[in-house]
Amino acid sequence: MMRQGILIVLSGPSGTGKGTICKELLQNDSNLHYSISATTRPPRTGEVNGINYWFILPEEFKEMVEHGELLEWAEVYGNYYGTPRRYVTEMLHSGKDIVLEIDTQGALQIKEKFPDGVFIYIVPPSIRELAARINKRGTDSPEVINRRLNAAYEELACAYQYDYIVVNDQIVAATAKITAIIKAEKCRVKRNAGLIDVVCNRESTD
Repeated sequence: MMRQGILIVLSGPSGTGKGTICKELLQNDSNLHYSISATTRPPRTGEVNGINYWFILPEEFKEMVEHGELLEWAEVYGNYYGTPRRYVTEMLHSGKDIVLEIDTQGALQIKEKFPDGVFIYIVPPSIRELAARINKRGTDSPEVINRRLNAAYEELACAYQYDYIVVNDQIVAATAKITAIIKAEKCRVKRNAGLIDVVCNRESTD
């Protein structure tokens, strides 16, 4: 009996460390796969096409939307982001777990299509700490940093629409909490509907 894969969605304000947590999760779980998002924003220093994002032109992105090739998409800070549909559905059907690192707009779109997904909202210890992390990153102008911090207050209000909230005060601790959430979700009755029948059938033949 093949188990359907679990869709894990991670969201949180810019600078909360979602990307770093994703890397830790993927290193610790060989059954977990990362769905690379498509975006029209230019790559930051060190980012690689096909690894961090699929960096595409706005015209290409619009074609994907028109052809229904995206599970979700949203405009964030003047750029478009979206999740390619095919890879996600193929992995889930083959029993692989998928993690998406997306904004709240996209996450809520995904929740409508995948209500059995696991939606986790990552928050910083404080807005002050969030500001320090964004400044330390050194990739954004002061104007962009202020815009991200102002948006963080609105984004944090969306946390109530998620299943879990994890404070990222330390990467290792936050990753461990999310790993525990995933393990617990795999034990839910709704994800193991046929298990009792399998157990009973085995006992009856012993």
